[in-house]
Amino acid sequence: MSLHHPRYWLSWAGVGFVYALGRLPFPVIWALGSALGRLAYWLAGSRRVVARRNLALCLPQSDERARERLLRAHFGWLGVAALAQGIGWGATRARLSRLVVIRNRERIDTLIAQGRPVIVMVPHFVGLELGGAAFTALVHSGVYMYQRIRNPVVDQQVRRARQQFGSLSFERQDDLRSLVREIKQGTPFFYLPDQDAGRRGIFVPFCGLAASTVPMLGRFAAMTGATVIPTFARFLPHGRGLELIFDPPLSDFPSGDREVDTARMNAVIEARIASMPDQYFWVHRRFKTRPPGAEPVYPPKRRRR
Repeated sequence: MSLHHPRYWLSWAGVGFVYALGRLPFPVIWALGSALGRLAYWLAGSRRVVARRNLALCLPQSDERARERLLRAHFGWLGVAALAQGIGWGATRARLSRLVVIRNRERIDTLIAQGRPVIVMVPHFVGLELGGAAFTALVHSGVYMYQRIRNPVVDQQVRRARQQFGSLSFERQDDLRSLVREIKQGTPFFYLPDQDAGRRGIFVPFCGLAASTVPMLGRFAAMTGATVIPTFARFLPHGRGLELIFDPPLSDFPSGDREVDTARMNAVIEARIASMPDQYFWVHRRFKTRPPGAEPVYPPKRRRR
């Protein structure tokens, strides 16, 4: 079916609306997004429950009142991220360079200049999408794994936006040998490692709780000889833009022990969560898959009638 079929007109209207929002000055996007997110706090009941539970599990040292303030702030940042989605849909390099401050870029520039394989480990902080656009526009085009979006109009727009500065995508079911060859040739691999992996993952600690985690970071590093650079996107307060932060490369990695490597990866993410806890993606059911015999940590989802 053609994407111009009337069935998709509403989707095109939504894409156009997001694109138009992305042309607004960023302080306006920040203000509107913050208001939208705080409204979503009251409307997104199930997601609020998941995020509140995650905060209780991962930040037990904070009292309930402090976690509730953090939860409200988090929903504000989710709103900003949602409205900022359209910035990358056609943004110029000049605009991205005005919006995004890149910290410690010499850490990755040196490796790229030497033609060495690089894995850019990017956990799910809410500024991820804008940070990814800035990386491909201002640092280097990259390669990433892509999961097709069900709505074909949105899927086409997101894929086009992510590839506009020369990046390549591989779907999760594609042959990994082509991806490995691309990494070995020096194209940075943009890798998102920190969502619930289901039964295909292994259980390693995350914030003190066993979490099903994909054990692929160490394997990719071993197969390609790549250096792993933890990379984080952080929205700046009051609409001042976004920081893209390159932390020091992981030393003595991989170790050859997949559990050790995967646990170390989670520990690196935890350390950054401590520095910007309101911007981690808390609404994800990170602990949905539990070890055999362990009790669920989330209430069951309501079935749709």
